[in-house]
Amino acid sequence: MFGAVLLIALPVVTVTGLLSWVAYGPRFGQSMPGDVAWLHLPYFDWPTRPSWIYRLNQGLHVGLGLVLVPIVLAKLWSVIPKFFEFPPVRSPAQALERVSLLALVGGVLFEIVTGVLNIQYDYIFGFSFYTAHYWGAWVFIGGFVAHVVVKVPVMVRTLRGRSFMDVMRQRVADTEPEQRDDTGLVATDPAPATVSRRGALALVGGGALFVAVLTAGQTTGGFLRNAAILLPRGRSYGDGPNDFQVNRTSAAAGVTADQVGDGWRLTLLGGDAPLEMTRAQLQAMPQTTVRLPIACVEGWSTVQTWTGVRLRDLQAAVGVDSIDNAEVQSLERAGSFNRVTFPANQFSDGDSLLALQVNGVDLSLDHGFPARIMIPGIPGVHQTKWVRSIEFRQV
Repeated sequence: MFGAVLLIALPVVTVTGLLSWVAYGPRFGQSMPGDVAWLHLPYFDWPTRPSWIYRLNQGLHVGLGLVLVPIVLAKLWSVIPKFFEFPPVRSPAQALERVSLLALVGGVLFEIVTGVLNIQYDYIFGFSFYTAHYWGAWVFIGGFVAHVVVKVPVMVRTLRGRSFMDVMRQRVADTEPEQRDDTGLVATDPAPATVSRRGALALVGGGALFVAVLTAGQTTGGFLRNAAILLPRGRSYGDGPNDFQVNRTSAAAGVTADQVGDGWRLTLLGGDAPLEMTRAQLQAMPQTTVRLPIACVEGWSTVQTWTGVRLRDLQAAVGVDSIDNAEVQSLERAGSFNRVTFPANQFSDGDSLLALQVNGVDLSLDHGFPARIMIPGIPGVHQTKWVRSIEFRQV
């Protein structure tokens, strides 16, 4: 039963993780790690619709990944005698199986440990999380595929050999050990049962449900938000218009109030000549209000109401008819995301804004004052704050 659950759920966690890599824009060199040779999904420009697509992707990747932790541990516990067989290898076929098992178990435990530390912003492992997590995923994928090929027939045969409903009705007193076979998992002289199979499934399922309650609120919001007590960005931050999660403060980014004062100008490039605009001039342009999420790679998200100038209106203002992509530069000091490149489909969406306000008030400095990018459906880290310039790159 544990294997059947993992057979369905682990591919979801894996695929959503790989899609997150695509969402960062590998054709612009923005995904981490950058050079993965042929170990990647086909490149495509990440869509903006539905606007919650990345929120769903990362909610599934992180949330489901955490929910599966009790099930993974229970699955490993159920087959633990296999790890200590002696001699460990009896044939070439078994040697291949043991190698795949090492990749499977080592890979899934590595992904769980580094993933949990990452969402807690605890990088005690001393290496790049993104690089290690990506390559670790492919090690796990190799082990998983090999293990599925070998073990699915065993799983199907075992599930068919016993009625699930009959097992669910069994009490502890009626619980008998499995018939001995060549798996080596049944004790030679088993002691009387202390828990039924129903009880074991309930214990593990209850643990998974408990983790889900502690996790889901970071993505769904609502009344479950207050239950996300284990996640640093998962709880409510109050009712104020700017009082919601901040992933990177202005102090951490090296942006000061002096830089965003009256002397701030937005520079638009790509037309016949650069165009500079003050915040007052931007406010004088037609304003659009949309409700969009910020969805972080760590799994948390928040939905707010943003007001600002459509990015395609800024493109028209600089006199550019069509673009292949656009580069946004931030006032943030040099780092991985002080420059972000967006494909044309993201910049031309009708809800893509240079946001000047949130929830009816001006942005706070920590949320990107004087202006930030808000585009539907993309990773939150690309919703660039403290925008300094936009360069429209023509086809």
